[in-house]
This record gives sequence, C-alpha cells and structure tokens, in this order.
Amino acid sequence: MTTTRNLIPLFLQMALLPLLAGCSALGFSTYPVAHVMTDDTKAVLEQTPRNLDVARELSKEVQVAHYLQPGDELLIETIDADVDFRLPADQRVLADGTIDLARFGRVVVASKTLEQAEAAIQRLIYEVTDRPTHVNVRLIDPIHRYYVIGEVNSPGAYSLTGHETVLDAIMEAGGLTPRASACDLLLARPTEPGSCRVTLPVCYRAITQLGDTTTNYHLKPGDRIFVSRQSLCEELTGPLLGGRTCDRCCKRQVACCDPRVAPTDLPNFAAPMVDSIAPMDPPGSLVPDASIPDQEYVPSAPRDQDAVEPLRRPAEPPKETSPSLDGELDFGSLQG
Repeated sequence: MTTTRNLIPLFLQMALLPLLAGCSALGFSTYPVAHVMTDDTKAVLEQTPRNLDVARELSKEVQVAHYLQPGDELLIETIDADVDFRLPADQRVLADGTIDLARFGRVVVASKTLEQAEAAIQRLIYEVTDRPTHVNVRLIDPIHRYYVIGEVNSPGAYSLTGHETVLDAIMEAGGLTPRASACDLLLARPTEPGSCRVTLPVCYRAITQLGDTTTNYHLKPGDRIFVSRQSLCEELTGPLLGGRTCDRCCKRQVACCDPRVAPTDLPNFAAPMVDSIAPMDPPGSLVPDASIPDQEYVPSAPRDQDAVEPLRRPAEPPKETSPSLDGELDFGSLQG
C-alpha cells in the first residue's frame, strides 16, 4: 500500500514532463522571470482611476515649448545675405549645454527656447562683429525619446516627433511577439523620486479590433510602454480563454448604426495658446522709436529678455616667436 502511494506522485511527475517539455520548446519556462509585471506594478495599476483626463488619439495636445538640452541637433543659418562669414550649420548641443560657433566661440543654449537661443547667438555675433545679424535656429532632431519594453519584436528607444500614440509606438517596435500578454500592457510616465506613480492600462485588443481610443494615449517625452510576457497559465488556457475580454478593459462596447459618426475628419490636436512666435531682434538692429515724430530709425538697446549667462569667448591664439637662426632654444627672456 505504501509503495502504491509513493508511485502516485511519480506518475504525476512523469505525466507532466511532456507538458513542461512542450512549454520549453515554445520558449516558456515554468518560472518565467523576464518581462513579467510585478506585484507592485499590478497594485499601482489597480489604484489608477479610470477615465483620466489625459490626451488620447482623438484629443491630442500640442507639446509645450521645447527647451533645448544636450543631444538636440540644430541647424543654424544666417538670414542676412550680406554677411561675410558662415556659421557651422549642423550643431549638436554638447553635454555642457553649449554649441560651437567657430571663431565666435561657444554659447550656452541649454534650457533655452529656439527664440532665446537665436537671441544669444545674435548677441555673441554682435559683440565680435559690431553689426546686427539675424540668425535662424531650427530643431532637426530632438533628443526626446519614448521607450517600448518587453515582448515586442524590436524593443528600444525611439524618437518622439509629437504625434505618436501607444499604437504607433507598438507598431514602430515591430508589433507584439507570440509570447506577449494581451492583457498586461501599460504605459508608465516618469515621476519624481518619492512621489506617486502614473501607470495607465493599455487595452490592445480594444484599440486594434474595435478602434477604441480610450487607452490609445498620446505619448509624451520619457513615456515607457511595457508589454508583459504570458504566464504559463495564459499559454495553457489560451485556446479556451484567449478570446475573453481583459479584466482591466471590461466595459460595454456598442456598435454604431451609422459609420459616418466616427470623427475622422476633425482635427485631433488641441489649438495652441498663441498664433505665432515672433523672432527676437538682434542687438544693434534698427527699430522704429515711437517718440520720434518722423519715425526715424534708431539703434535698439539690448533688451532684458535677451539676457543670458556669460558667454565664453574664443581664446586668443598664442603669439608666434621667431626661432633662433641656429635652431637652439632662446633663453634671453630668462636673463635678469
């Protein structure tokens, strides 16, 4: 009798071996550790209120003014046609927050808007040439990134241009892998140490199969999209329960009687607060003075809003000394 009882667990283990071997062949482990949503993450995700007021696919927001930072790639051009110099066109903001303007030296542009960077460059040129010069600074490649992590075919960091949504990001990363969980997807936004956490659930099937934009969020700089790996239970029950609606995405879906109600022809970006941003005049430029009756032009003084950190001027080249005729060192300057 005892022998029979001991054999029962052995038979169970042998019966499970083909199952475990099959899971290993499919790339699954009985104890998966990679790309698994932690208990802390699930707890925070469950505490996240539903129907948050965040930008989505059909209600995108224009990003706030871009402040330059190390890594941003800029294109710098002079607007005036009569200048007798050329600026280095393609510039990448260095780690110390500066760009190199050749003979004009280096200027700090980090933490400035494009207009403030233009004013700083124009003032530096004016200090060297004593003539006003208009400069245009364009942002070619911003350093803003978003991240797609987990069970996608091409995880990594991707450039953020300002229009991307969660679906755009997943498609940019090559789509989900066969091991991806259809329910454990989230968007995490960077937050300060010790503060609350922002995690937003992503209902991938509702986005792709029903066109539901509720969780197709408009991405912001630093967003992390995490795609969890299927658990062993999900893999085994997939043929039976794979088509069920995820618990976090469980809500009533209603078909539209008229497909024309979909707002595909409406602008999906909120209007910016200003219509235009005027460039700053360079120091010494000619502007009209309202106090003069005949509207003569007088040179303008530098404005307070153009104030920037002290600029670093290029070092003076060392003066060349004529070598001695015999090629030996000249120590005449050391004689008392």
